[in-house]
Formats: sequence, structure tokens, C-alpha cells
Amino acid sequence: MSTIKSSKELMEIYEAMDDERKLSLSDFADFLYAKSGPVVREIPPPEDIPRPEKETVVGAVKRLKTQYHMVDSMTVFSAASSLMTDHMVKGRDLVEVIDEMEQLFEDAYKKLLQDNE
Repeated sequence: MSTIKSSKELMEIYEAMDDERKLSLSDFADFLYAKSGPVVREIPPPEDIPRPEKETVVGAVKRLKTQYHMVDSMTVFSAASSLMTDHMVKGRDLVEVIDEMEQLFEDAYKKLLQDNE
């Protein structure tokens, strides 16, 4: 009985193939995708993780990454890094920065929901 392979296992198989087989596999994947139509995935709601009374910027990023685990970290990385720098280097207010980070993650989540419709 076959089992579904993880994306890592599939990548390992793909990387071991010669170019001709990679092209065949790519063509077959395109065929299967076209045949089945687009896959709509269910996006879970954010985790209910309350904001601690005292929190650092780094702690906020960790909390928000856990709370919004369905959001690709790279979509918010640049803006979150900029906010961290504003606080650590420029002395921007901690609460204000964390508020903006929360909004950043919430906006990314809403965009993910919108893109999935």
C-alpha cells in the first residue's frame, strides 16, 4: 500500500532525477493540476494567544508567528524587521511598535483569506 510522501521526500526524489525525467514529472504534475482544478485549502483561524502585559518586540514576533502560523513569515518579514529596528535603534515606543506588528500580521491573514476565495 502506498503512502503520501512529504514535500521533502518528493523534492529528494525530484533532485535525484535527470533533466528528462524532471520534465516528464513536471508535465504530469501540470496535467494532474489542470484535471482537478484549483485546490481551495481551508485556512484556520488565528490561535487565541493573549498579549502578555509585559512583552518585548522579539517576544511579540514569536507570539504573532505562533498565533498566525498560517501566514508565511516572509510576507511580513521586511515590515516586521523595520518595526524592530525602529524600536531598538531609533527608540520608538514599544507598545506602538507591537500594536503595528499585530496589525501587520492581521492584515496578512486577511489577505490570505481574500486570496483563497
